Amino acid sequence: MKKRWFVLFAVLLIAALALTACGQKSTYNCTDPWGCVNVGPNDPIKLGVALVLSGPNESLGVDSVGGVEIAVDDFTAANKDWLGKHTIQVVKEDSQCSAEGGQTAAQKLSADKSIVGVVGTNCSSAGVPAAKIFANAHMPLISPSNTAPSLTAPDTHAATYLRTAHNDKVQGKAVAEFAYNVLGARTMATIHDGSPYAQQLQQVACDVFKQLGGKCVAQEAINVGDTDMHPVLTKIAASKPDVLYYPIFIQEGALITQQAKEVPGLEKTVLMGSDGMISPDFIKAAGQAAEGMYLSGPAAVNNDAFNKKYEAKYGQKPPSAFHLHAYDAAMMLLDAVKKVAVVDKDGTIHIPRKALVDALFATKNFKGLTGTLTCNQYGDCADPKININQIQNGKYVPVWPKK
Repeated sequence: MKKRWFVLFAVLLIAALALTACGQKSTYNCTDPWGCVNVGPNDPIKLGVALVLSGPNESLGVDSVGGVEIAVDDFTAANKDWLGKHTIQVVKEDSQCSAEGGQTAAQKLSADKSIVGVVGTNCSSAGVPAAKIFANAHMPLISPSNTAPSLTAPDTHAATYLRTAHNDKVQGKAVAEFAYNVLGARTMATIHDGSPYAQQLQQVACDVFKQLGGKCVAQEAINVGDTDMHPVLTKIAASKPDVLYYPIFIQEGALITQQAKEVPGLEKTVLMGSDGMISPDFIKAAGQAAEGMYLSGPAAVNNDAFNKKYEAKYGQKPPSAFHLHAYDAAMMLLDAVKKVAVVDKDGTIHIPRKALVDALFATKNFKGLTGTLTCNQYGDCADPKININQIQNGKYVPVWPKK
């Protein structure tokens, strides 16, 4: 008799446990028009990055990856109770610094439906195709360093694209004002490499320079991978411009800087570049020829706490100018994920995709490391501040605006 009661008790206990387990299963019904990312009780929340991880501009990507990973560390430490057993996994793809690289990275990341959103790209040339692919996949893409105006222009903006970097309408204006008002330049020549970043930035600078009363005497182009810059420099030298502005990237920028010193007619021309060349790699590649030239870029924010974390984690100082923008992009994304997520009793996290994108575009007065961020309807979120730096004794020294 006792044995029969024991068996009956065991059956009832098993049934009770089964009912309890069933009661903890997900009951969430996703009604979001773009669907939901469902993160299982023991699964990581996946954050993608599409950044430059190889080639001559690798320092841009290394810099930004550090910003993203430190943001993940900080968010995790501050949200242990909410995360529970979940970790945050960073999935990396190399967007290089080209349209082809951006397309490939976007296709790979967007195919993984467990990824909630992506920080990238570094270069606007990669950002143009990537933004469209992620928009079609209903994934947010937040760039730390795309600056081409077209990416957030009303007629060319992709629906899920945002950036924490400045718009080059701001940077081009700063370059022109510095050249005209501070250097006293009245003629300017430019060189671009056909990329959206370089082409659009030099155009803004020329337009504003002309509005101030100056003249753009030449707007020339090179190709990525060119090594002999003498023909284009010789053509420009005929007009003896006060300023030669070439907002391109490290490899070609270093060659122009070196070869400009060899071309008659450019002896008195002031050389200027922009943030695509702000890297120790550029100074190393250009050598002594870079000494004294000017480069515009985001105003450096003195954040000792971040710098200490970066050096402790990677054994070096941040190698480029956009690590804090990448940190803010990742933090903005993770903050929005937490706002819209629904957590089931069993620990499953449900993240509705359209609600996530809407939350990002609704970002207002977000306290970031680069300033106070507020996003407009086309994805410009930055609190833009531009410095002009001069290379002095092999270092980037801010010289304008004066503090």
